[in-house]
Amino acid sequence: MPEINQMIDQPRSLRDEDRFDVDAVDAWLKEHIAGLEGSPEVEQYSRGASNLTYRLRYANRDLILRRPPPGTKAKSAHNMVREHDIQKALAPVYPYVPEMLALCTDEAIIGCDFYVMERIKGIILRKNLPPGLSLDRGQAATLCRNAVDRLIELHSVDIETAGLDRIGKGAGYNRRQIEGWSERYRRAKTWNVLPGRYVMDWLADHIPDEVAIRVIHGDFRFDNLVLDADDPMRIVGVLDWELATLGDPLMDLGNSLAYWVQADDDRYFRGFRRQPTHIPGMMTRAEVVEYYCDRMGLKPGNWAFYEVYGLFRLAVIAQQIYYRYHHRQTRNPQFRHFWLAVNYLLWRCRRIIRSA
Repeated sequence: MPEINQMIDQPRSLRDEDRFDVDAVDAWLKEHIAGLEGSPEVEQYSRGASNLTYRLRYANRDLILRRPPPGTKAKSAHNMVREHDIQKALAPVYPYVPEMLALCTDEAIIGCDFYVMERIKGIILRKNLPPGLSLDRGQAATLCRNAVDRLIELHSVDIETAGLDRIGKGAGYNRRQIEGWSERYRRAKTWNVLPGRYVMDWLADHIPDEVAIRVIHGDFRFDNLVLDADDPMRIVGVLDWELATLGDPLMDLGNSLAYWVQADDDRYFRGFRRQPTHIPGMMTRAEVVEYYCDRMGLKPGNWAFYEVYGLFRLAVIAQQIYYRYHHRQTRNPQFRHFWLAVNYLLWRCRRIIRSA
């Protein structure tokens, strides 16, 4: 069906800086995954800004490879073993994770750890709906609720049953996040971004106790969700578990809503949009918070803290990526203007703080 194929997320040709030894990977995979036929056609999903994602298309199998980016990395980031193991442990209790197939920790193969998983075929929403897909107000509302429900379902996973009680430190999570992201910002700062001291000091002075300790995704947004191509309101996969850990679910919600641009936001934030949360039928950020907290039985308390935290953390992530571009560790042109987004996000944080 041409229309459905047009909507399904497609990779692109490899960027030169992100190439790897395909023959070495092919040989290793054939030792660890039975029945692979032929040589893989390798393409790259170019929209990601952190870990690199490739499609390996064999004659009889469609696989996804994940590996770290080249260049300077945060000490605790890009841990392929951890990302693989979390998804493998979650699979029996959270059926939206991809099937893990192989984990390579032999750096002799391509110079870093990597893992390979089954590809989940479906639609991934980006800034706008893909050609051929339209959602009326009711359909958009259903999809929006389903997305928030998948986050609620994740935050309801029994940590011990899933064997995930050791993936994070738990208590004290909120303070560690504020201290950790503040330090990362200071280390990644370049001359053209704001100091950020006002925001960091305010967050440090307003840290709440954790409302609970749950499995959290860390980057839950529409472009990490896979939709059923035959029924786009149904979510069949949740991707990108790089930042998953044990922590406060309201912090995770704050992270998600940092990307939630709505129709009445200012012009720059609308230009920053990476998912179609502006279309008629989608909840506003306030409605998401109310819906989520009602079903989780939580009280958001001082929601401004979680909102500022989510935006500040996003600013730090953008700055860490821009730092690599600034120091010529990557020449990916999509990172060129990230410093402007960092300054805008810090300004947005200050505005929320002043009205809190």
